[in-house]
Amino acid sequence: MSEQQTGRLYGVGLGPGDPSLMTVRAVEVIAEADVIAYHSARHGRSIARSIAERHLRPDHIEERLVYPVTTESTDHPGGYRGAMEEFYADAAARLAAHLDAGRTVAVLAEGDPLFYGSYMHMHKRLADRYPTEVVPGVTSVSAAAARLGAPLVEGEEVLTVLPGTLPEEELTARLATADAAAVMKLGRTFPAVRRALERSGRLADARYVERATMNAERTAPLAEVDPESVPYFSMAVLPSRVDAPRGASGAGEVVVIGLGPAGPLWLTPEARGELAAADDLVGYTTYLDRVPVRPGQRRHSSDNKVEAVRAEFALDLARRGRRVAVVSSGDPGVFAMATAVLEAACEGPYREVPVRIVPGMTAAHAAAARVGAPLGHDYAVISLSDRLKPWEVIAERLRATAAADLVLALYNPGSRSRVWQVGKARELLLEHRAPDTPVVLGRDIGGPGERVRIVRLADLDPAQVDMRTIILVGSSQTRTARRGDGTEVVWTPRRYPEA
Repeated sequence: MSEQQTGRLYGVGLGPGDPSLMTVRAVEVIAEADVIAYHSARHGRSIARSIAERHLRPDHIEERLVYPVTTESTDHPGGYRGAMEEFYADAAARLAAHLDAGRTVAVLAEGDPLFYGSYMHMHKRLADRYPTEVVPGVTSVSAAAARLGAPLVEGEEVLTVLPGTLPEEELTARLATADAAAVMKLGRTFPAVRRALERSGRLADARYVERATMNAERTAPLAEVDPESVPYFSMAVLPSRVDAPRGASGAGEVVVIGLGPAGPLWLTPEARGELAAADDLVGYTTYLDRVPVRPGQRRHSSDNKVEAVRAEFALDLARRGRRVAVVSSGDPGVFAMATAVLEAACEGPYREVPVRIVPGMTAAHAAAARVGAPLGHDYAVISLSDRLKPWEVIAERLRATAAADLVLALYNPGSRSRVWQVGKARELLLEHRAPDTPVVLGRDIGGPGERVRIVRLADLDPAQVDMRTIILVGSSQTRTARRGDGTEVVWTPRRYPEA
């Protein structure tokens, strides 16, 4: 006798609910299967079975995989996770018995089998042991977008899919940054999802879809939905922003945004969201070029030396009802545009214009992280530019902070028109610091031209410094060491010795 062959496992996507949205392949597999398996709660009703019901035969063997727990509590010693793990192991064993007997098993799954579906738990336990095919299905996200009649994503937009069970803070952050989004698994999570949408500034754009393509389908603006009426099979959708109306809303404001020291990896979720929501972007050309182009937004770039003009221009736009984002490198409150905007906003014509500041990663912190923790104790931040304050003031502050034994972060150390300040600063600091004091030179941190060097204060060469460099000068306590992998690290102990 020849050895009996095992059966074949299928994960069958049924689509979002309407039986007519099942694929031809899904219907073929169900027709060929010996065993039809589907999940259900303890009440015994299965949405998956109801979708496929017209294709089931009397001679089909039906395996009902009944969850031991859904939203209620459990006395299982392993808690909810333990109860579910035991259930999935038992369900997989039941299906394996059919497969070992040579029967073809089709596991029905609403939507797509590998998209937040229960089938995947069977797949992970059985697919490496038996011939397996996954039949994709129309997802609930696609169905919801179709029922709303609104583009979900367009062009270079990114779709974010989130489970509503995420912590509210995490939902808020992710929704703030999303171009378009779908939040699934609502039901009891709806109040937290609604708050997250409101806190992220996206509530007005959010749409609600319940049981898409089913008989009890409902769509509505999410802000108008009664939380008590929301079932598990519902979804919050943020459609594409491309054709969303912008500008002239009568609710103008200026948001000053820190882009961090380099590219998108250094941008906070809050900053991403504010940039995406703006009608107008205003900033120095080099910084504005780091912001992705979005359809419908207006971009107003200018030279780096016209901060006051740029601030007034942004405030004028906001007075006309525009939502304006003014961009800065690093943090906008550290030698950047926040001060210029606030100075202008406190004058007569602009006093009523709302102004908000969104922080960003500073150049000092970025450079410090590259070498360790040189800012681990008290430190001071000084700009070496004498364009807006006399050099005498800078020199006095350098002497004072050096005498106080503070670590120093020196911004704007040099440019083509300022070539002597670094050398003079080195001389002043050497009056109070040892020649071998560690100095970190961080250039273009996070960018393609990044270069980080650690030198002695006595060896600090002004020729190695330009406007894109930040200098971190250690205190008397700052240490350097070479670790086992050969990297050199710098840190300043948190404990300062007693006098």
